[in-house]
Amino acid sequence: MIIGIDIDGVLTNLEEFQLDCGSKFMSENFNKSITDANAYDTIDIFNINSEIDDKFWSIYLPLYVKEPARKYADEVTIKLHNEGFQIYIITARYLTDRNDEKGIEMRKTVIDWLKSNNIYYDKIIFSPEDKLDICKKANVDLMIEDKVDNINKISKYIPVICFDSKYNKICQGTNIIRCYSWYDIYAKISNIFKK
Repeated sequence: MIIGIDIDGVLTNLEEFQLDCGSKFMSENFNKSITDANAYDTIDIFNINSEIDDKFWSIYLPLYVKEPARKYADEVTIKLHNEGFQIYIITARYLTDRNDEKGIEMRKTVIDWLKSNNIYYDKIIFSPEDKLDICKKANVDLMIEDKVDNINKISKYIPVICFDSKYNKICQGTNIIRCYSWYDIYAKISNIFKK
């Protein structure tokens, strides 16, 4: 059995980072505050344009890529591996789809981050935003995801564990399993794939 795992918002707490660091940056530089705490990205959270968003990420991306993994993600990925699951990291992390120096650097940063956070994986796939085709081609049996579009598309094909956040509360369906922590994910996977 193959489990696909997203990074941003699943292995990391993207939501908290954007709200905390975004609030500081927007307040100090543009006298802006949160306009939609339930939005997925900083453009919509702060109602800003892409130019301001680029300025924010140019300063805060180096900090974000060093954020620690969510609590117990390391333990659970190792437990799943020890129980015979294959773990595929499937990420659309910013820049990783580029074949230039910045893309190579970000892919290395991701791999180093996974290692330093003791996240077990068998394979890593740097993907475009739409992950359905990747899941199909890689024969993924279950995906752990946080992004609404991906959850809705992938859940029509395979079960999706939706890592709970404000921005994905609208995701519901028979193939969508909402989880709130890594040990909650472990319990739900154990239940889905009972031996």
